[in-house]
Amino acid sequence: MGMTTRTKEAEMRKTAAGPEPSGALVLFGVTGDLAHKMIFPALYAMVKRGVLKVPVLGVASSKWSPAQLRRRVTDSIRRSGRIDDQRALQRLLALIRYVQGDYNDRSTFMAIRSALGDARRPAHYLAIPPALFSTVIEGLGAAGLSEDARVIVEKPFGSDLASARELNRIARSVFAENSIFRIDHYLGKEAIMNILYFRFANSFLEPIWNRNCVASVQITLAEDFGVKGRGAFYDSAGCLRDVVQNHLFQIVALLAMEPPAYQGFGAVHSEKAKVFRAMRPLRTEDVVRGQYRGYRKEPGVAKGSDVETFCALRLFIDSWRWEGVPWYLRSGKYLAETAAEVLVELKPPPQRLFDDSRPVAGRANYLRFRISPSSAVALAARVKRPGKEFIGDQRELYLLEQVPAEESPYERLLGDAMAGNGALFTREDSVEAAWAVVDPVLKRHHRAYPYRRGGWGPKEADALIAPDGFWHNPQPERTGS
Repeated sequence: MGMTTRTKEAEMRKTAAGPEPSGALVLFGVTGDLAHKMIFPALYAMVKRGVLKVPVLGVASSKWSPAQLRRRVTDSIRRSGRIDDQRALQRLLALIRYVQGDYNDRSTFMAIRSALGDARRPAHYLAIPPALFSTVIEGLGAAGLSEDARVIVEKPFGSDLASARELNRIARSVFAENSIFRIDHYLGKEAIMNILYFRFANSFLEPIWNRNCVASVQITLAEDFGVKGRGAFYDSAGCLRDVVQNHLFQIVALLAMEPPAYQGFGAVHSEKAKVFRAMRPLRTEDVVRGQYRGYRKEPGVAKGSDVETFCALRLFIDSWRWEGVPWYLRSGKYLAETAAEVLVELKPPPQRLFDDSRPVAGRANYLRFRISPSSAVALAARVKRPGKEFIGDQRELYLLEQVPAEESPYERLLGDAMAGNGALFTREDSVEAAWAVVDPVLKRHHRAYPYRRGGWGPKEADALIAPDGFWHNPQPERTGS
């Protein structure tokens, strides 16, 4: 008990004092697609809000002039939406500098050191291919650029358990764990943060949030488009590695975790890690892999590729709270909608007092979290129809809808990392525990089933969930299940 108290007091003192913010942002991969699509618009928004005032040092191997980079930044912001604040754009462009060099060359890191000047606690953001993570981290360490600094690493953090452990080992040999920020942009979404808040800010949920009342949980992350010219990357990853092991597992952890012991992100991280450790390692029969027709004709994709563009799985969490409750996860490309939703289906009443109170083909009561494209929380309950007969309908009560003008995930996460706030980032033990769950099926699995574009994946995914019901297919409008 004494250790717990001291730990709590230490974190509270640290929170009260607050970590010191970064004096510069070093953006590796500044000429790449991620920077163009996501990072530059986020930096522009941060400048508009007055939270980004430090130098942004872009690093890449491209032989660009500073003027070329500024044009690239301007084009990025224009494509993301209208430029509505010319002064903010000019302030951002004035903050940006450029260092060109090879990541394998020590002189590149010395040039970065020189360009940083007196800037303290730089945040090094690795928006680069995962194969270069170790090279850049070790280069930062060798050049003394890791001292009192932070490193922000894009997913995927490893491609299996062994590679994740090795990358963690290298990162920890250069940076302290509390200076390593592993980005999963899904954790920066308002709707994801609301899951955590909704669970623990309301008392009515806790009595039913367990194996006694929950029949099953399912999570769907669907996209109505394909690989969008990223065939080479996707063919090296696949759906299970790309979104299930990270995005969907993070949602599972927030839904399944125990109440944190105290107020602080360290407590949240610890409870999430316990969920990953309690997950039963996947078996071949727990996973259905699919591949949309025409995927093998995409540029960069191998002719006989068996990489999955769709993945559905059945998961169990061997904990006191969730013993025996099946969790069904699925994600895929070229599905019927672009949406992400969670459906927590409750068990029907134990006694059939009314003829329609125990559904035969429909659903029992449920709680639904809509994550994207809009954000909402809905509770489905049966209400009686007018008249003498005791029959009714299931209706949804909407508890929350999307708030306009919310921060983008990258804006929020970049700001937090530069401020030293690790609340929305993943921890080393969680990363490795999550990989341990999927590791058994990364190489030992059935071949991918072909599926047509515009549907909900291969029919084998329906057979996977059949013992416990049927999939909830997100709808484009605000409708019931």
